[in-house]
Amino acid sequence: MSEWLSREEALERLKVRAQTLYAYVSRGRIGMRPEPADPRRSQYRAEDIAALATRRARGRRASAIAESAIAWGEPSIATSISTVLHGRLIYRGQDAVLLSDTISLEETAGILWTQPGSTAFSAPSSGKQQDGGRQRAFVDLAALAGQGQPSLGRSSKSLYADARQAVGVLATALGAAPGNAPLHLRLAQGWSANEPGADAIRRALVLLADHELNTSAFAARVAASTGASLASCLLAGLATLSGPRHGGAGEAVMQLAADAVMHGADATVRRWLDHDRPLPGFGHPLYSEGDVRAISLMQKIEVDGTLRSLGEAALAATGMRPNIDFALAALTRSLGLPLDAPFRLFALGRSIGWAAHAVEQAASGTLIRPRGRYEGLSP
Repeated sequence: MSEWLSREEALERLKVRAQTLYAYVSRGRIGMRPEPADPRRSQYRAEDIAALATRRARGRRASAIAESAIAWGEPSIATSISTVLHGRLIYRGQDAVLLSDTISLEETAGILWTQPGSTAFSAPSSGKQQDGGRQRAFVDLAALAGQGQPSLGRSSKSLYADARQAVGVLATALGAAPGNAPLHLRLAQGWSANEPGADAIRRALVLLADHELNTSAFAARVAASTGASLASCLLAGLATLSGPRHGGAGEAVMQLAADAVMHGADATVRRWLDHDRPLPGFGHPLYSEGDVRAISLMQKIEVDGTLRSLGEAALAATGMRPNIDFALAALTRSLGLPLDAPFRLFALGRSIGWAAHAVEQAASGTLIRPRGRYEGLSP
């Protein structure tokens, strides 16, 4: 049976601040449950804390530094695309939240791709619009990747031309209406959203466009480092995004909300934590004062009572605030979008960043190939 520690005991053993402890919980590295005698307080699994403490005590050997850099460690790849600095998301020197007040995803691509002006992602009409979704996104992007030209030795201008085509294909596959209008308007048309809804979709896409070296961007860079086509790099990003600990978290929040309707917010949060599952939609290690993307988006939409109650219950139980996955679920519920809209929005917005990272990696001419630390049997 697992041993459980109080918050104070966990902080003492790890020698970290409370925000760092919550970050470990949100990433699933430390199991957490409500204290049986007082459900308002939390307990933390001792064995997880011991394992973390052991890793922290290994020292700063080159191998230890390299290993820690893979999992939320020190910056390990040079990039000028985006970063999170003092709780602000920065796109090539500009505050992304401020940009999201006025610009479109096309204009965001112009910034992240260093292509002056607005980048167009048109899609020809092919008659009746088909239903979009995750499966079609994988199929259509894979078909394009299968015939794509390798990125090795080509100019950035040529690679971004490929990226425009790939993003256009992805947008249509995810439900955007055909045409030459900005993507947020085409998505709003495909989802029958009104004008305020279209503007909220625009803001979400801009805020999702990039987020420094996240796992899907890293996957796109790994593919680009081999000389893979731009469509293949985006497909690598899409595959990585599909995991429940990345782009699938928004849909998990939708399930959390459905549970809260049946059982109440407090009981739902307790049930998730009792099963040692990271609470989806809350906390982010890069934002100690709250995810600025979520704050920006939720200021522009109507957050329903169920989600407001969940936010209060989660804050009381874990000290964590809503992140962008929670905000995407709130947007989906507010506008009556398809249940998988959080993933679709995430994939389309982030495809801009994947392309930027792929081109930057291709231009570096280096292969990403870390080595494993073998722990198996010797001959």
